[in-house]
Amino acid sequence: MLKLPEDFIFGGATAAYQVEGATKEGGKGAVAWDDFLEKQGRFSPDPASDFYHQYPKDIELCNKFGINGLRLSIAWSRIFPEGRGKVNQEGVNYYHNVFKECAKHNITPFVTLHHFDTPKKLFDQGDFLNRDTVDAFIEYANFCFEEFTEVRYWSTFNEIYPVATNQYLLGIFPPGIKYDFTKIIACLHNMMYAHAKVVNIFKDNSYAGEIGVVHSLETKYAASDSKEDIHAAYLDDALSIRFLLDATYLGYYSTETIEALDEICAANNATYSFPESDLIEMKRASNRNDYLGINHYQCHFVKAYDGENDITHNGTGEKGTSVYKVKGIGERIYKEGISRTDWDWIIYPEGLYDLLLRIKKDYPHYNKIYITENGMGYKDTFEDGIIMDKPRIQYLKVYLESISQAITSGVNVKGYFLWSLMDLFSWSNGYNKRYGLFYVDFETQKRYPKESAYWYKMVSETKTII
Repeated sequence: MLKLPEDFIFGGATAAYQVEGATKEGGKGAVAWDDFLEKQGRFSPDPASDFYHQYPKDIELCNKFGINGLRLSIAWSRIFPEGRGKVNQEGVNYYHNVFKECAKHNITPFVTLHHFDTPKKLFDQGDFLNRDTVDAFIEYANFCFEEFTEVRYWSTFNEIYPVATNQYLLGIFPPGIKYDFTKIIACLHNMMYAHAKVVNIFKDNSYAGEIGVVHSLETKYAASDSKEDIHAAYLDDALSIRFLLDATYLGYYSTETIEALDEICAANNATYSFPESDLIEMKRASNRNDYLGINHYQCHFVKAYDGENDITHNGTGEKGTSVYKVKGIGERIYKEGISRTDWDWIIYPEGLYDLLLRIKKDYPHYNKIYITENGMGYKDTFEDGIIMDKPRIQYLKVYLESISQAITSGVNVKGYFLWSLMDLFSWSNGYNKRYGLFYVDFETQKRYPKESAYWYKMVSETKTII
């Protein structure tokens, strides 16, 4: 049996839009998702998990089940309904009350400033393709640092790569654009620049606490030993991992990253430019990140591909329906003998171990790491208030073991936040994909601890992965 450190954070993770509901309550401004989901007509973000009203119950459940860290996000449009300008005091008071409840139950909040929910007015003006949105985000972040002094752990963004690719490659996030690599790279860079600006403001003003960023990092492996497959995996990695870590920890893009970008852009008729002043700001921030948050659910095996872009997103849980073939990069495939979820996500904890060791080697001043999301979407069955979810327990067990092994190998991992604390609304899957430790009856909003919640409590209390 493997162990985790005595001071290890055992957390649960959420995101404002996915749990709060109340999208038109409390003075909250609109976000692009509101219209986007309504036009699709597939599912509604209301009431989600009704955390807006139920948060005292959820935070009390954290305390009862050994969860001492809660990852949550502030909904930008609850604070600034238009993205900037007039402050919505009702929204400010709401988050103070949430943080007060956390303190009451000895739960440490880890707060993300942006989790896929730019206020609609700014989104409609180009979101992070528009540098005015960068400026507005910086103003919003600075307001939060001044206002919410009870918060000690901040992250600027959640999953910059999925923001860019879901908006401009897959087209499953608003504005629903596909295969536009010029927009993808501009979005990635502008958000990393915004991150750097906010980190420098946080440090220059000596705000109490720590600041970092949360990246979605999914290890890429070549599908075979052929030169072509090795190169395809290299290109996929360059855009989805190395670009982000270079920007975070070097403050510039390495020669290898730029060469890969040039090859990808040539294949897709795309262009990019990185202003020198941006790189100066990013370089100044590169040694000031207190921690890196990693969201990791799977890895990918990549083979060479010469065709046109062809992507099908599995949003229903019908195993085997995913297709990912990207021009100028490669094709992601499934390997025989490696399990995957109903949503075609590969279960391969070795990928997390390899990722952690890579960061330690390639970016040795990373400081420390939190696994800010990891978990298994599952079609839980509810019978008489009992939810037996052994596949989820097995998933969590092998990934926690990979973290323990990485710590033994010298990686400074300080905590783990299971996605998700409770069942919630999923951006592209609605409500049939359940991740939570606590089952939510979305009709009654009652919470029911799953078998995995009791297992997680035992691991938290004993620091032993059983």
